[in-house]
Amino acid sequence: MNLSGTFTKLRPQSLLSQLSKSSDSVCLRAFSNSVSWTIYLEQGKIAYATHSIEPFDRLERHLRRLSQQIPLLNSQIRVQLRLRFEVDSPSQLLEHHSNLTTDSPEYQAITWLVEQGHLHSTQAAVLIQELVKEVIESWLLIKVGNFEFSNLPENAPKICRLDVEKILERCQARVQRWQAFAPHISSPYQRPYLFINKSIQNPAFLDLQPNLTNWMKGFSLRHLAVIMNQDEIQLVQNLYHYIVNGGIILHEADPPFDKLPKTFGELSASPQYITEPTKPEFVDTLVETNTDTESSIDIPLDELAPIEELPYITSPSQDNLQELTIPNSINFAPERVTTATATAKKTYKIISVDDSPTILKEISRFLEDENFSVVTIDDPLKAVMSIIRHKPDLILLDLNMAGIDGYELCRIIRNNSMFKNTPIIFVTANKGLVDKVKANLVGASGYLTKPFTRAELLKLVFMHLA
Repeated sequence: MNLSGTFTKLRPQSLLSQLSKSSDSVCLRAFSNSVSWTIYLEQGKIAYATHSIEPFDRLERHLRRLSQQIPLLNSQIRVQLRLRFEVDSPSQLLEHHSNLTTDSPEYQAITWLVEQGHLHSTQAAVLIQELVKEVIESWLLIKVGNFEFSNLPENAPKICRLDVEKILERCQARVQRWQAFAPHISSPYQRPYLFINKSIQNPAFLDLQPNLTNWMKGFSLRHLAVIMNQDEIQLVQNLYHYIVNGGIILHEADPPFDKLPKTFGELSASPQYITEPTKPEFVDTLVETNTDTESSIDIPLDELAPIEELPYITSPSQDNLQELTIPNSINFAPERVTTATATAKKTYKIISVDDSPTILKEISRFLEDENFSVVTIDDPLKAVMSIIRHKPDLILLDLNMAGIDGYELCRIIRNNSMFKNTPIIFVTANKGLVDKVKANLVGASGYLTKPFTRAELLKLVFMHLA
């Protein structure tokens, strides 16, 4: 079975509703504005849904929310997921989305979490449900595009099954609440910046949470909600007054999030949603559990419970790393503190080690308007003492440097107990799987591939420091 059509003739919601009434198992794919959506339906119920825009960013955000109650989902595990399963380029990701013989990389990552005991199958089903809801929200906003559906592959997702009509009902209500903020807000990926002059002149802006204002310099509304551990709609309601009155300026979404559909649409709801209090929305959970990932679980969305009631597995203790004695012969590295350091109100200190002045300058430029103090070091042989001196919150480390490579330098830093939990991000042009495995073995926390964009750098910083 291979059929296709366009969204100009059939709306996304209607299409999904019709498929839910069928007992067939199909894979539905859609393409619009260089974005692809994939929805797996098993006997009329959703087994999984994803789209091609930063799927691991989406997974990371939802894992961070779950980690509040599931200690095993710590940053080290989340980093390991990305090193193991995240594809290197958008073209490879599109290839995964167009190849129905393989699971999506982030679904493979979820399956691995269950197999390794980091996540119970019931918790995995809750996670999938939340991921599906976010994907379907964007699906409902497609206005023009093409779709096709075909037989479900044998290795299709099987952890759980979701009721289509219930999912559509909740996502449609959520979309309408986003549309209530039109025309001032058109995407959850818009980036709020505090307009300092306005804030100083108007004492009302002092009511904003200090932690929120610290992060309001480049992160999207959706990412801010995760940082603040708030519901997205609640966060936007708290900021809406300041946005309307000019105290907060909204920048457009960074690529590639700007490719996703805008929330503007003919279904825009009344502005009354803006002033009404948000009803608390618990993460939906299951009443049945099944540790066999080959068996799917039907999720009755009518029966809800807060995620706090879910059992979790306690985190194993980590081996203590021995502190390394640094030879006295190592001198302080020549270092340059950028303009980002001069700002008085800085929260996090980042050290960037690279023998390329061009890369150091680019990293400083990307971060100089953010809430970071940036120290650049261009001599890797003398970097260790400067790292000890500055005690950074995050280290950016070039992989290929003269005198000592990034692997060895990372191993030296990790052997000092002071930095056993400090995020260390490799910045490199190497894209091979072997390099990622070696990075994981020496204790790297992440991987930033050259050339990189400001959005990609901030995404990693958000992942490790927020």
